[in-house]
Amino acid sequence: MKNLLLISPLSKKSLMGDKFFFRMPCLGLLKVAALTPTGWRIAIVDEKVEPLDLNQEADLVGITAMTTTVQRAYEIADHFRRRAIKVVMGGMHVSCLPAEARAHCDSVVIGEAEGLWPALLRDFELQQLKPVYLHQGGLPALAGLPQPNWNLYKNKNYLPVHFVETTRGCPMDCEFCAVTSAFGGKYRNRPPEEVLAELRGLTPFNRGAFSLKNCVFFIDDNIISNRGYAREFLTRIADLKLNWFGQASVNIASDPAILKLCRQSGCKGLFIGFESLSPETIAAMGKRVNHPNQYSEIVQKIHDHGIGIDGSFVFGFDNDDEGVFDRTLEFVLKAKIEVTYFSILTPYPDTRLHKRLAREDRILTRDWALYDANHVVFKPKNLTADRLLEGYCRVFKEVYSIPSIFKRLWGTTSWKNLFYPMNIGFRQSVYRLAQTLQT
Repeated sequence: MKNLLLISPLSKKSLMGDKFFFRMPCLGLLKVAALTPTGWRIAIVDEKVEPLDLNQEADLVGITAMTTTVQRAYEIADHFRRRAIKVVMGGMHVSCLPAEARAHCDSVVIGEAEGLWPALLRDFELQQLKPVYLHQGGLPALAGLPQPNWNLYKNKNYLPVHFVETTRGCPMDCEFCAVTSAFGGKYRNRPPEEVLAELRGLTPFNRGAFSLKNCVFFIDDNIISNRGYAREFLTRIADLKLNWFGQASVNIASDPAILKLCRQSGCKGLFIGFESLSPETIAAMGKRVNHPNQYSEIVQKIHDHGIGIDGSFVFGFDNDDEGVFDRTLEFVLKAKIEVTYFSILTPYPDTRLHKRLAREDRILTRDWALYDANHVVFKPKNLTADRLLEGYCRVFKEVYSIPSIFKRLWGTTSWKNLFYPMNIGFRQSVYRLAQTLQT
């Protein structure tokens, strides 16, 4: 039996790295493990929650990498190759810049692993590993996928939540986002029966005071991407007694029937990309469904259904000026948004934003470790880089101050007992990050 070691590297500079209070499971490697045929002994190491033993035995090493973790991924890959162990790399960054990654590994997987991984392993066993594996003739279908084995994550110090996927792709193609280029410009849905079977097979976590029984996060970029599919799916999961979170576009508020189904099926919160309060900025990025003059009404409609909101905002767009931070903070407090995530605009490789800023000679660095949405890696138009970073840190700290937490959560109809610990956890992470960034 051969040994397969799958690795998710750590980004020490990012808010979502070792500074983040909530350690999220890496679903991508579970999917790769599920695609691995019998005859392989699988170990997964996620540096967010455990140390990596660089002397660990393996016949083949697979490493996933996003942009902010890719430098660490290259260090790990180089080390195992010096030990004469074959290394395969994949993930968003590797798919965007395969030639760069090839300098550090024996083979790269471009795009989604389905349809590629079993063939790669066969080639490896025949000692015929190809330098590049990519899909020919379109993206893979999402039917008939093997179910992830969550026992591989047993006793790892993750947040007690299962990640489940029902959809891939997005047609919005926002200028700063890599989802459309990575997963296609249309939504692809898994068969509802297969997702239901996966949900029924999940083993509940038991992690003490912060546990929430049958807690699931649907990682789809938009849980209502296909309204017909969403209605059927939400209706069918209602009897599973889930406590679930997901991501949705702002136009979910225009469909009260969908909101009602969300609540009846156990939705506790939705991550929503508001991005900006500026109509000009929204138009420039191409997010057509967003209309900032409707944001307050959108928040209220979602709250009226007892669903909390994790609102996402980005700073550093060309229309942003010194006042953007206070305007955004004022809106978040007034709207009583339960959890807020702020990002610094980041030109990830292969996005339209990166191509435009490169043409305009506004890229400051290609130190990929800084491409974490917490650092300024380009020249802003109406702010200095220092002012953008200062404003970002200030508003993040202010929104997670104790007075702000109580002001936002007090009197809301959403799950306050859940969102209070979430805010305290974010507060710890944000204050540690801000201290690091400003020293």
